[in-house]
Amino acid sequence: MANGIFSILRPQRGMQRGGLGMRNSTYTNNIKVFYSPIEAAIRWSGLIDHESEIIRLWCDTNQASQRQFAQWPHLQLNLDRIFDGIVHGDLPYGRCGITCDDPTLVSDPDLTVRHVDLRTWIQRHYPDQRPEFLFDAFERTLHPAIDVELIQNLIIERELLRATYASCTRRLEELQASHELLQQDYARIQSKHSMEEISPRAEATYLNIIGALLHVMLTHSPSGTPYSTFRSQEAIVSVLVAHHSALMGITERTLHAKFAEANRRLAAQIA
Repeated sequence: MANGIFSILRPQRGMQRGGLGMRNSTYTNNIKVFYSPIEAAIRWSGLIDHESEIIRLWCDTNQASQRQFAQWPHLQLNLDRIFDGIVHGDLPYGRCGITCDDPTLVSDPDLTVRHVDLRTWIQRHYPDQRPEFLFDAFERTLHPAIDVELIQNLIIERELLRATYASCTRRLEELQASHELLQQDYARIQSKHSMEEISPRAEATYLNIIGALLHVMLTHSPSGTPYSTFRSQEAIVSVLVAHHSALMGITERTLHAKFAEANRRLAAQIA
C-alpha cells in the first residue's frame, strides 16, 4: 500500500518515545500485555533484534513512508495489515492498553492493541501466520487448519478416556480376583462332596426307606383304607416337583430313576 493505511499513524513533531504504547514496559521486551502497532509489527516480522533502530526511525521521521522501512519489507506489510484490521473494525484497539472503540484514536500516538486481541485476530484472518511472541512452539508446528482449542478439547477427552479405562481395568481385575476365589471355593466344595459320597451300605438304606414309603403310600390298610390320597407314583413325582423343584435331585427324571431302583430293591428283598 503506497502511503495509505501505512501512513495513518505517523510520528508527530516533538512526540516523545514514551508514546507508541511503550509505557506498559521497557520497549525491548518481547512479550507485553499490549503493543503499539509498530511494536506489534516488529515482533510479527521477527525483527525484535532491530527494535531500537526501527523505533528510532519511526519516531524521528516526520513523514511515514514505505521507503523508510524498505530494508524490512515484511515489517512494512505487517504494519499495513495491523492498521487495516484496526480501520475496518476487525482488530480491537484502544489507548495505552485500554480498549476503546473510538475512531479518533487511529491517529493517536498512544494507539495500542492488546496481546490477546492481536492473537485472536491473527488466528482468524492470517491462520498461516504464527509469530513467536503470540504462539508457543507447539502451536507453531500445527497445520493452519488445525484449531488449537479443538486440540485442547481432544487432549481433555483423551485424559478422561484414560481415567475411565484405568477405572474399568481396576474393576475388571477386582472381578477376576473374585471369580478366582469363587472357583476355588467351588472346587473345595466339589472335593468335599466327592470325599463325602455315601457308602453302598448307606445308599442301600436310603433306597429301602424310599421303596418302603412308596409302597405304604400306594397301598391300603387290612380294612381296605388307603394309607394316602396318592393313587400312583406319577402323582407323587408331580407333587414333589411342584413343591421342591429348587432342591438338588428333585426332577422327574431323577425321581423316576430312584423310585424304580428303590422298588426293585424292595421287591427283591420281599421275594
